[in-house]
Amino acid sequence: MQDRQIILGVSGGIAAYKAADLASKLTQAGAEVSVVMTESAQEFVGPVTFEALTNRPVNDDLFTPTEHYQGEHIGLARRGELLVIAPATANCLAKLAHGMADDLLTTLALAFTGPVMVCPAMNSEMWSKASVQRNVEQLKADGFLFVEPGEGWLSCGTVGAGRMAEPMEILTAVENVLDSTIV
Repeated sequence: MQDRQIILGVSGGIAAYKAADLASKLTQAGAEVSVVMTESAQEFVGPVTFEALTNRPVNDDLFTPTEHYQGEHIGLARRGELLVIAPATANCLAKLAHGMADDLLTTLALAFTGPVMVCPAMNSEMWSKASVQRNVEQLKADGFLFVEPGEGWLSCGTVGAGRMAEPMEILTAVENVLDSTIV
């Protein structure tokens, strides 16, 4: 995984704390990790955490380009080999499934031409909703890769499906995708 360019998109859910662990594991494996956070993700984990773990600035602003004069969604999309969205909330899945682009992460996902891996995380009642499952099926039909959520204790105090996959499981999935992708 040495020097592979990975973009880690973090949407706003309590599982964002696991995204910090994932960022650390990817970096330790030798990847160059660029983190894109939604505004709501920053309510759960601060950008400084990801900056310290990746040694790179966090990207969160669609309208203040630093890498590409036309915007970060262009610069990051051109540089990244794999976009991993972890956690992917129900809101994020809906936006992706319907081609909405109202923040840096969703705009980047539309501009990105490489593989996109989605790691859902949400309350089990949300995960089981027909609308969420329709969005998941649409994304799969559109070629998005999924690391399915597991079952277990959820922060809402219930036990069920919707728990984001563990960082090591996601890391293995990332390695598998990168191993099958020619640079």
